Amino acid sequence: MKKCFDGMYYKHVNGGQTVSVIQGISSEHAFVQIITDINSYYFKYPLSVYKHGKGIIIGRNMFSDRGIKLHIENENISIHGKIKYLNLTPLKYDIMGPFKAFPMQCRHKIRSLHHRLDGFLEINGEHIDFTGGTGYIEGDCGRSFPKNYLWLQCNDFPEKTCITAGIADIPFLGFHFRGCICIVYYKGHEYRLATYLGVKILVCRENKIILEQGKLRLEIDIKAGAGSGLIAPRNGKMIRGIRECISCEARFKFWDGQKLLINRSGMNTSYENVKGEGNQ
Repeated sequence: MKKCFDGMYYKHVNGGQTVSVIQGISSEHAFVQIITDINSYYFKYPLSVYKHGKGIIIGRNMFSDRGIKLHIENENISIHGKIKYLNLTPLKYDIMGPFKAFPMQCRHKIRSLHHRLDGFLEINGEHIDFTGGTGYIEGDCGRSFPKNYLWLQCNDFPEKTCITAGIADIPFLGFHFRGCICIVYYKGHEYRLATYLGVKILVCRENKIILEQGKLRLEIDIKAGAGSGLIAPRNGKMIRGIRECISCEARFKFWDGQKLLINRSGMNTSYENVKGEGNQ
């Protein structure tokens, strides 16, 4: 396999419980990565057990847009369960916009902004019921994650709402630029703020983001802890250490012109702030 990776991120939230599952393949092995509110786990698999068809099969684990099924057992950890996904909410068009036509270090993809969950996971004997909860699916493929980036996602709102944003240092055709992709999904309407649409990154700090694009304005205040250590790609190999806070608090304010559409806190906001070669 060439020096590349391909992975999908499945987030599950119900009440105060959040578990995200990442499946993927690198140039050296397939993997499943589990992130909980208090820990993270990384499992390697031979490339030979990675099967790609209507969904993904890695060993005894199955992943698709219809749901996931996990069966992981070793001397240190036991993870079992099945969660179905209902009523997915896809994007209107590719999140990469016109950049999808160019060679990129990393291509982002979003499969569902919001969907309902039915099922459970059992982690080391703890039963976590996700029935009636909310899910989110995104993914990345390419050679490496950006050297510097900030990413967050939240659909912890009473109405059908999802906010996800990524700001990153992007190598492109021999130079670098700071790029942004952001979706605010609110009451059936998809608002998109992106570099290819002229978004202005007014503030991008560890604890605050402000974006403006025409009459749209998004402000995010973030209160994140240390998070859990994850393994991320570098040159197609899963060797880079980063950290993700899977459930932090963030305050979201979103305007369309003079109208303040969203003014809420999300307690299950997932957040990564990575600089240089990654936070260990």
